[in-house]
Amino acid sequence: TDLDIYVANDWPDMNTVNESGRKAGRFLYRTHEVRGGAVGTDGNSSRIDGGSGGAVSVVDLVTGATTEVVGRADWEALDGLVWTPWGTLLFAEEVITSARPDPDFPAAASGLVYELKLDRHDQTRMESVTVRPLLGSLSHEGVEIDAEGNVYVIDEDRKGSIYKFVPENYGDLSSGQLYALKVANGAKTGAAEWVALDMAQAQISARVAAAAVGATPFCRPEDLERIGRTLYAALTCEDVDNAANTSGRGAVLAIELADTPLVSYVVAAGKNAPIEDKANAVTGFKGVDNLADGPDGKLWMVEDNDYSDIWVFDPHSKDANGDGYKDGVHLFASLKDKPAEGTGIYFGKDPHTLFVNV
Repeated sequence: TDLDIYVANDWPDMNTVNESGRKAGRFLYRTHEVRGGAVGTDGNSSRIDGGSGGAVSVVDLVTGATTEVVGRADWEALDGLVWTPWGTLLFAEEVITSARPDPDFPAAASGLVYELKLDRHDQTRMESVTVRPLLGSLSHEGVEIDAEGNVYVIDEDRKGSIYKFVPENYGDLSSGQLYALKVANGAKTGAAEWVALDMAQAQISARVAAAAVGATPFCRPEDLERIGRTLYAALTCEDVDNAANTSGRGAVLAIELADTPLVSYVVAAGKNAPIEDKANAVTGFKGVDNLADGPDGKLWMVEDNDYSDIWVFDPHSKDANGDGYKDGVHLFASLKDKPAEGTGIYFGKDPHTLFVNV
């Protein structure tokens, strides 16, 4: 039926509420990962959108009314979404090779970040939307912002890097410099630096610009979440330790946002989370995708995996066996439908309410 086609081709992804302002917490925004044509290079199955393109929707949590805020035919696979401290929404395209170029920036080879300004009298309506190519042409998913107004993004590629955009002026993403994370000595963990990129190249392909300066490649970074001065990154297929045979299971990376960034793995199967063994009905940690900052200061994690699980990591827990991984990782919930995927895990202004799309 038409409804089956619509549902199959419209994957809800990230969630956020209006985190500031007069009616803070009332409106729940969501990106819709609609794709055109066959897809497969980034792990997503083929589906056709009929030319509708991606969209951002909103639910009024008081009245329950749901509306589309904005949608465009050239938007491909909208995924990342974050409320900015200056009161706008940033959302992004998760596409490695763009099939529908942005009319205002057709040179971009991959996905782009957009900034949505809402009507100050009605936050379910758009005032304007602006493309932000300085944040890089990438396969975007996670978007995060620090207290200084710097914006962090990732490239969801099997050799994807992690990026930091420093604006010239707080809250103005029309000028500034994009950097990529580079760990010392070709390692994946340890002391690191943010390396400036060629901005002309970054707007066409930040992936190419990052490779040119030797930025560290990680295996499919997906979401980002900042808790205090620590930036967490979900890595769907990172090889943490060959000896422990963790390849393909995924991990969570932590970046301490100091003058000299320090990079480490903090959650991994076989370390402080169980290894999945479906043959023996053992639920394990695999394919971590989206992250959320819990009201308790813990990191909440949801998997992109059959029987998608939600896990919780306590960064203040102890490391009893001294292996470098803190012990506080616990299973919170599992989806009962095998092919279902939990996405957009998020806490809004109400600490007793957890949002997650299925």
